[in-house]
Amino acid sequence: MSVATSPLPPLHQIQFLKCPRFSSKSHFRPHRFHSLTQTTIPAISAVAAETELRTQHDQSVEADVFACPICYEPLIRKGSPGLNLSAIYRSGFMCKRCKKSYTSKDRYLDLTVTAGLKDYTEIQPARTELFRSPLVSFLYERGWRQNFRQSGFPGPDEEFKMAQEYFKSVRDGLLVDVSCGSGLFSRKFAKSGTYSGVVALDFSENMLRQCYDFIKKDDTLSTTNIALVRADVSRLPFASGSVDAVHAGAALHCWPSPSNAVAEITRILRSGGVFVGSTFLRYSSSTPWFIRPFRERTPQGYGYLTEEEIRDLCTSCGLTNYSSKTQQAFIMFTAQKP
Repeated sequence: MSVATSPLPPLHQIQFLKCPRFSSKSHFRPHRFHSLTQTTIPAISAVAAETELRTQHDQSVEADVFACPICYEPLIRKGSPGLNLSAIYRSGFMCKRCKKSYTSKDRYLDLTVTAGLKDYTEIQPARTELFRSPLVSFLYERGWRQNFRQSGFPGPDEEFKMAQEYFKSVRDGLLVDVSCGSGLFSRKFAKSGTYSGVVALDFSENMLRQCYDFIKKDDTLSTTNIALVRADVSRLPFASGSVDAVHAGAALHCWPSPSNAVAEITRILRSGGVFVGSTFLRYSSSTPWFIRPFRERTPQGYGYLTEEEIRDLCTSCGLTNYSSKTQQAFIMFTAQKP
């Protein structure tokens, strides 16, 4: 026997019984229902699908250790996670504020202000352009750096040990090797396993290419947490207070503006972070007075400083606990961000 049925009215026309009121001291609470419409089930399905897609998206897009050199905002990274060559090469980076995008070029990530520009170019000082030369980049570890011994540099192995002593308090942190050249010390820092990550940073494209070649020849470094970044030491692509250690080996005399560079290094260091640098002294306390006038700085030459000037530069930029070791024209110095 069939029973006649009438179509149900829409849900929003149905009158539901009101829930009884409970005392505030009652252990029972009525379950709260959201208002329902005829599209409730499809809507829930759409929300679930959107949530799943968003979760998948969030797994590949995340804030990165690098920052925009224009805004200093952490870059949004899309791609493979990790601070290593292959992961960074497969990733894209974008500033969430100015929307400028950055990608790996050749074998390094270009995080200069001029990255991606087609028409505009800048003319750099002669000493900066010298190290961008393919020939100098090739020769740097094939005779160029070895000549530093004549000025009192103890050699890369001993200099590395000295720097490691200064960096004891920031082990397991992020280290940035600014003006890294062909990565002579960047590779040593990464290979030591002392740091969570090492960023080999230089303005010279050819120096970074040489660094990449050396890394690829060493199987122990290919999967290590090391990144190659092109950047200006006076405009470092890191958020303020985000770096534990900064190293600058035989570099300060090459910088167009040491004061701007040290100020930038101070900015990116976290509280307690350590800066270690080495350079050639213009002259030391043992240099005869009649030789000193011939070693004064000139606008066209390298910016060799005295030990007193280096100390003054560090303290004026807010660094403390300055100390140094000298040998002939060689000086290694360290200072800490309070």
